Amino acid sequence: MPHHAPALDIDSVRAFSLIAELKSFTRAAQAIGMTQSAISLKLKRLEARLAARLVERTPRSVRLTAAGVTFLERGRELLAAHDRALATDQAADLRLTIGISDHVAGPEVAELLKRINAVDPGLRLDVRIDLSGMLLDRFESGKLDAVIVRREKHRRGGEILFEDETGWFATPAFRHAPGTALRLAMLAAPCGVRAHAIQVLDKAKIDWAEAFTGGGVTAIAAAVLSDLAIAPLARRIAPPGTIDVGEALHLPRLGRSKVILHSRVSDGRALAALRILAATFRGTASR
Repeated sequence: MPHHAPALDIDSVRAFSLIAELKSFTRAAQAIGMTQSAISLKLKRLEARLAARLVERTPRSVRLTAAGVTFLERGRELLAAHDRALATDQAADLRLTIGISDHVAGPEVAELLKRINAVDPGLRLDVRIDLSGMLLDRFESGKLDAVIVRREKHRRGGEILFEDETGWFATPAFRHAPGTALRLAMLAAPCGVRAHAIQVLDKAKIDWAEAFTGGGVTAIAAAVLSDLAIAPLARRIAPPGTIDVGEALHLPRLGRSKVILHSRVSDGRALAALRILAATFRGTASR
């Protein structure tokens, strides 16, 4: 009887794929729902089976070896074939509807979509960007499977992903004339960041004027980069080329806010995609 080499363990290949995508053992473990030591053990078993080192890990970085880069593409093909073999017609057409707060989304959206697609290219994603309060209302009415939002004062529950620090952002060229109203660019009401910014300015008795009202953070960023005004924004999503001018203009601190994941997802495949999304946000927020 011919001798057959042991088959590759699918869970170990999936663990390696997540480590490669998220560039972190910690975030990969969070995404797959296991401990960091368990995911490390799976990688070691896979490397032993392939007789090759796939990942180089230092205290500050995780990167693939040449063998890891080569195997990643083959591993993804194996995972895709495995998932297709197990999928029913209904599962193959699975849709995940996610709401993300405009003040949270930032540059991570493109990265998270890329990572989810790499792990599960057949999953249909429906992503809505809006105000936190609006998204929470839709989530609670059953119109969204999950939302990632800023914590609203009157809402509780959910999983804390990270904390955002908010500041007053403008370009280095922006000039505020002493004795004049502070020119602001903000989202339209009922934006929670807008309400908080107005509250702290009024409490500090600082005169302000709404120089620009935007329908989205992209529009606010354009107004700031055009030197029309300054904007209250999370440091993580402030447009490149801007700086926090709060201290220089003696403005009150805006503080930090928690970013929360609310989910009713129970399907294993959709839940895996959601964990990747959460891990991506955690990773980019920690940089």
